[in-house]
Amino acid sequence: MRPRKDYFDNERNKHADTTGSSTPTSFPDKKIPSKDLPAILRLILAMAGQSRKWMILVATIWIQAFTGTNFDFSAYSSDLKSVLGISQVQLNYLATASDLGKVLGWSSGLALIYFPLWSVLFMAAFMGFFGYGLQWLVIRNVISLPYILVFLLCLMAGCSICWFNTVCFVLCIRNFPINRPLALALTVSFNGVSAALYTLAGNAINPLSNSLYLLLNALVPLLTSIAALIPILRQPSLDPLPPDGVKRDQLIFLVLNFLAILTGIYLLLFGSSASDSMTARLFFGGAIFLLIFPLCIPGIVYARNWFHRTVHSSFRLEGSGFILVDVDDLELHKELLTREASTHDNGLGQRLLSGSNDMITRQKSMKSVGWCDSIIVKDQLEMLGEEHPVWLLVRRLDFWLYFISYFCGGTIGLVYSNNLGQIAQSLGQKSSTTTLVTLYSSFSFFGRLLSAAPDYIRKKLYFARTGWLALALLPTPVAFFLLATSGNAMALRTGTALIGLSSGFIFAAAVSITSELFGPNSLGVNHNILITNIPIGSLLYGVLAALVYDANVTTGTGDDLTETMVCMGRKCYFLTFVSWGCLSLVGLVSSLLLFLRTRSAYDRFERNRISAQLF
Repeated sequence: MRPRKDYFDNERNKHADTTGSSTPTSFPDKKIPSKDLPAILRLILAMAGQSRKWMILVATIWIQAFTGTNFDFSAYSSDLKSVLGISQVQLNYLATASDLGKVLGWSSGLALIYFPLWSVLFMAAFMGFFGYGLQWLVIRNVISLPYILVFLLCLMAGCSICWFNTVCFVLCIRNFPINRPLALALTVSFNGVSAALYTLAGNAINPLSNSLYLLLNALVPLLTSIAALIPILRQPSLDPLPPDGVKRDQLIFLVLNFLAILTGIYLLLFGSSASDSMTARLFFGGAIFLLIFPLCIPGIVYARNWFHRTVHSSFRLEGSGFILVDVDDLELHKELLTREASTHDNGLGQRLLSGSNDMITRQKSMKSVGWCDSIIVKDQLEMLGEEHPVWLLVRRLDFWLYFISYFCGGTIGLVYSNNLGQIAQSLGQKSSTTTLVTLYSSFSFFGRLLSAAPDYIRKKLYFARTGWLALALLPTPVAFFLLATSGNAMALRTGTALIGLSSGFIFAAAVSITSELFGPNSLGVNHNILITNIPIGSLLYGVLAALVYDANVTTGTGDDLTETMVCMGRKCYFLTFVSWGCLSLVGLVSSLLLFLRTRSAYDRFERNRISAQLF
């Protein structure tokens, strides 16, 4: 099926016919005559058609912002533990069940084969509605359920999050094929602010009720899905963008990223600082306004394009330090997706032959180098984007270094956030739990936004994305050793912020790294294999923390079961922090090895990209 001709080309031609000019029209700054109003109206309608994809992007931002419901688990986990009368180990199993839903993420892709996108969205919404809604009834003592059913409810709720993420990924890929990495990075970032938004909403309604978080987790994603339904049903056709359209989209993404940073700062400052319900309502209203305001950004940019001929006459991306996606193969993913069509190119054949010769030379030189050098050189990636089926993926050393880096980095940060309620309680900071949750959420959001930094500063500073991954892992061991050596409030907040920043970067960057190292066409399967480390780590790290916690519980003299389950003091998590810090060092070393092994492939791609620009 041939794509339709671009809207703006049609309107330029029509306007050229009315003026008798054969050159593309540049709209004058003077007042437009009334006889041209029909053409203007047609152009406005065309702009409205192009704007639909931005409505879908904003709807995706809303979905991501309100469906990261697993990040507020620590806000109500202590109450859930008290009502169920369970130990810390059993509570950890409930947190693991929520993460275990990611293992079932493949089911969302299967559902998309047989059902339309909007129906999969509402399936996810109703899974969360029943999963969290029944837990709310349990914690409010309306109904009583056995532990195993609560475990299954947590599993269902966790699965709904994965289904929401799949819907958002598909929407970004369908509507932003050229700017896909920027769309994914922006929308995934908002998943990190869910806990801060729910904290504001909870404080606005009833700041004394922790069980309210479960009710919000059940209702808000469903309401958000209803709000996003109309843009999803009215998806525009995929028309090819002209060069000026690509540059216009780049500017819109740049403005949206600045607005996202402003939203993160706002939530960080006011997310949990409200002293009363009225103030919290005002702050929550401001947060909602910041989430709705992106709807206006594309219209503003289109207006500038109308009155000033082109946006870049007053805002030149070429002269800045940023480098976004360019139609001339400046974006890595575009080059990866088109590699299959260019496999018969002579230049590529020469590069492959040169790469084979380099590999033979390295294999010969391995005999005279040490074991450390052999780890770096052996079976290196020759080029980025080479497709890896599952059988080849699991045989690659690079994959297992990547797996360990994620397992000992981002996953530990996620487990830390799940235990944040008990950590704060043990250190005498229970009243600051919501503040800590907001702090982790906000810095996780900033970390996710920073994951797009390599694409923005690529022109002035090029660094392999695996190198950025290694740098992102550095704050994690620093934070855990800080928490182990000091138990005061400042150390707790600093450590929480560092862990949130590090884990947020890893979560968002992982999609691009998986695509670059192991092929974009195999991304769905390969990335699901990678994130199996999350439920595994959630179980192992959580059990470790729970065993240390329960071993240091001081048995009370009362009959209340919950009194015997509370541990107080630094000893509750000291060994946990030390062990997590050591494990995160293992992840840091693995990421450094991954960077050294993949650096040559990234450098080779960058040289080819620059050469393609010159010629």
